[in-house]
Amino acid sequence: MSPKHAGLIGWGTYIPDKVMTKEDLAEKTGLPVDVIEQKLGVRQKPIPGPDDHCSTMALKAARKAMDKAGVSAEDIDLVIWTGDEYKDYPLWTAGIKLKEDLGAKNAWAYDLALRCGTTILALKVARDMIVADPDIKIVLLAGGYRNGDLIDYQNPRVRFMYNLGAGASAAVLQENCDYNQILGSAFFDDGTLTTTVAVPAGGTREPLTPEGVRNKRHFLDVMEPEWMKERLEDVSMQNFLGAIDLALERSSLSRKDIDYLALLHMKRSAHQFILQSLGLRENQSVYLEDYGHIGQHDQILSLELGLESGLIHKGSTVVMVSAGVGYAWNAQVINWG
Repeated sequence: MSPKHAGLIGWGTYIPDKVMTKEDLAEKTGLPVDVIEQKLGVRQKPIPGPDDHCSTMALKAARKAMDKAGVSAEDIDLVIWTGDEYKDYPLWTAGIKLKEDLGAKNAWAYDLALRCGTTILALKVARDMIVADPDIKIVLLAGGYRNGDLIDYQNPRVRFMYNLGAGASAAVLQENCDYNQILGSAFFDDGTLTTTVAVPAGGTREPLTPEGVRNKRHFLDVMEPEWMKERLEDVSMQNFLGAIDLALERSSLSRKDIDYLALLHMKRSAHQFILQSLGLRENQSVYLEDYGHIGQHDQILSLELGLESGLIHKGSTVVMVSAGVGYAWNAQVINWG
């Protein structure tokens, strides 16, 4: 008997209709339009409408993924929330809300968090739980993201996060599915960077106060900018490539086997550097310049765009790659088709 495994049977995204253009960003930040487009790599990015809460966006993406998978809510055994800590309410389990809204009465649910690496982590966790637990056969991953709400466009320290947008993604995994198999993954992190990026106020170290709100302490900030810049220059690209190589090795593959790279949005030069380092052409990935960075949902979005553009075919080796503040880098290999 062959060992248990899991495959991706459905996927979907939700992208709000409202956008912030490169001209809007230039006006808000004071940066030239060509810097926004050429260096930050953003032509436009989706921003939430009045009803685009994290749970409602995730619900729309989940229904698309389930329709593609051909499964009903009653078929789902487990729901894993892949959104961020910032969501409809603080101290709240969004996965249970999503399960309830879907009517997945036979499932249980929980929230998972690894910042912008959460979807890739969730793919590994879901695959491993399917393999280990005989009662889990179909898992839904879904989450919504709108961390762009937490950006102060007058703060130059968060310039690398001016690309944060809004949206949601979902995926459905099934036991012993013989197509789109979830293969090897790899996770790297660097604990020296744990306190470089965060929302300073609102936790136990600095409770939220009226003064803190006036000083915008409830927005994302870079608390150790010089150290973060120095450290990331030393480790970031090597950790991206290291995670990709290790995930490929665990899949009995190598760089030459990569057909498509589902890469998070980053500045244009970094995207090009990674492709060149791997020996890939530009048409072996999609640069998300019309979406910006939708956190951990970039990989499913890139997968969807790659399929729509005909860049992914039956037999393609797809590598999903992400990084999240904290700092973590990870990669997941999928044998498509």
